[in-house]
Amino acid sequence: MYPEEIVKPMQEELTSAGFEALYTADEVTNALAKDGTTLVVVNSVCGCAARNARPGAIMSLGNDKKPAQIVTVFAGVHKEAVDTAREKMFPFPPSSPSMALFKNGELVHMLERHHIEGHPADVIAENLKEAYNEYC
Repeated sequence: MYPEEIVKPMQEELTSAGFEALYTADEVTNALAKDGTTLVVVNSVCGCAARNARPGAIMSLGNDKKPAQIVTVFAGVHKEAVDTAREKMFPFPPSSPSMALFKNGELVHMLERHHIEGHPADVIAENLKEAYNEYC
């Protein structure tokens, strides 16, 4: 577990952009049970989360079509929530950061760490926007 004082600003980067932080398995289950589209960002303390993932996720929200719900779980901090989110992302292996778009509870689009690490935030945002245009 990472200390709260390290994690807080990284989590607030997403929550201040409108993402809802989920802390428990039930919160994740309930979020994904809702009709419509949900973007789940598995946040992380790593450099590619700071440089690529969080900025890319935030930039993607400038699209005309976007998910009805945007949520985040934090790897290495909220284990129960992260484990539940990752179960829903099967068959993809656990990775953080990562992003998954769900429609009516079904996984329809996935960005794993290898899609994020080394890719600029604007490329990640464009990838998500294409998914939004298709599924939202």
